[in-house]
Amino acid sequence: MSKEIKCSVCGATLTEETSHTFDGHTMCEHCFTEKTTVCECCGERIWCSDAEGDSCVTLCHSCYEYNYSTCEDCGRLIHNDDAQYEDDSDYPYCIECFERLQSRVINSYYYKPTPIFYGEGSLFYGIELEIDKGGEFEEKAQILLNIANNHNEHMYCKHDGSLSDGLELTTHPHTYKQMLKDISWQELFDKAIELGYRSHNSTTCGYHIHVSRNAFGGTREEQEETIARIVHFVELHWNELLKFSRRTEASINRWACRYGISTKVCDTYKNAKDKHLGRYSAVNLEPFDTIEFRLFRGTLKLSTFIATLQLVDEICTLAILLSDKDFENMSWSEFVTRIPGEKTELINYLKSKRLYVNEPQTEQEEI
Repeated sequence: MSKEIKCSVCGATLTEETSHTFDGHTMCEHCFTEKTTVCECCGERIWCSDAEGDSCVTLCHSCYEYNYSTCEDCGRLIHNDDAQYEDDSDYPYCIECFERLQSRVINSYYYKPTPIFYGEGSLFYGIELEIDKGGEFEEKAQILLNIANNHNEHMYCKHDGSLSDGLELTTHPHTYKQMLKDISWQELFDKAIELGYRSHNSTTCGYHIHVSRNAFGGTREEQEETIARIVHFVELHWNELLKFSRRTEASINRWACRYGISTKVCDTYKNAKDKHLGRYSAVNLEPFDTIEFRLFRGTLKLSTFIATLQLVDEICTLAILLSDKDFENMSWSEFVTRIPGEKTELINYLKSKRLYVNEPQTEQEEI
C-alpha cells in the first residue's frame, strides 16, 4: 500500500501524479502555482514571498542584485544597462526621471558640472552661498539665476539638506576681479531679499569659498607647502577670524572647526592632516582640486560679501608669495597693514569689527 501524500500547505490528499515538490515541500497544483514562481532572468523557481522586481518582471534576489536597480525618484525597476547617473552620484534613475532632473533649476546636492573658468591666471575662487527662509522653489531659483548669469553661465543652484527652506547659490571658478565684475551681486542680493531669503539672519547659512590648488604651485608638493601656510595662518589668528566670520563659537565648532596650532607651519599642517576631521573644518582639505574656506557665516550684504572674498584673496596671495618663517612670525597687525588700499570693503569691514589697528567704524546691519 502506497504512502498517503499530503500537500504541506493546504493539507489536501495527493497522488504522485498530482503532487509537486519544491524546496523540500510537497504541494498540490494550486498551492504550487500560488506559492512559487519563476525568475524571468535566470529561470530558477523561487517562493513568491522571496521574489523581487515589480508587477511586470519577476526576479530572484541574485538576478535583482546583479542586473537591476530601482529609480531613486519614481521607484521604477530598471535594468543596470538602462540606469542613468548624475555626476558624482551613485543614485540610479530611469531615463524619464533623469531627463527631468537635467532640466530642473535646483540641482541635487551631488551635482557637479564641468567647471567653466573666468579670468586670467591660476588663482580661481568658487563660491557657495547658502540662503534660507525663502523656500526651495524652481521659480525663485530661476529668477536669481537670470540675474547672475545674464549671457553666460556663472552660477547654478543646488539643494542643501542643512537648510530649513532654502537653496545654495554656487558659482563656477572666477578670479577675484572677475567674480565681482561678471555677476551683479547687489542686484542678486536685493532680489533674494525681496523673495524672502536671508543668509546672515538665519541659523543655517554659510558662505564657503573654494580656492584652486593649482594656484599654489606647479607640483603637488609645492601646493601642499603653500596650503600649510594658509592653515597655519588660520590657526594662528583664530580669534580674529572668528570675530570676522560673524559665527558663534558653537556654530564654528560644528561647521568649521579648527585643527590646532603648532609653532612651525609644517607641524601645524601635519597635525591638521593627521586629524582627518573631514570637510567640516575651517579650511577643508578634502577636495582634490581645491581647498575650502568654511569659516564664514552667510550674508546678503554686499560690502560684507566682498570683504570676505578680499580677505581670502589676501591670505592666499601672501601664502603664495611669502615663506613659512614669514607666516610663523606674522602678527595680525602686520597682516592688516599689508592689505592694499584698493580693497576698501575689507579695510572698512575690519575697522567696523575693531580688527584694523584700533580704528573703529560704524557697523551696518547684516542680512
